[in-house]
Amino acid sequence: MNNSDIAEKLASDHDLSKAQARELVDGVFDAIADAASKGEEVSLSGFGKFKVKDQPAREGRNPSTGATIQIAASKKLTFSAAKAIKDKLNG
Repeated sequence: MNNSDIAEKLASDHDLSKAQARELVDGVFDAIADAASKGEEVSLSGFGKFKVKDQPAREGRNPSTGATIQIAASKKLTFSAAKAIKDKLNG
């Protein structure tokens, strides 16, 4: 399922045009991305949490040459599913 599929489902379930639904879907994802870029946690009740985590610098290997390389520190966005979603997946 992609953004367009979500927008189509939203449009059919809530009597919206596809364009209106797409704007809503894009707005939600933009809000999540904006909050994450500020280092904020996004908690969606009954769905899960998006958190920004720091990935420290580390050594890695070039797979083609085997040479040791330095991988720079970075930030990553993680998602933890809520219990309701986990139960739905496993029940």
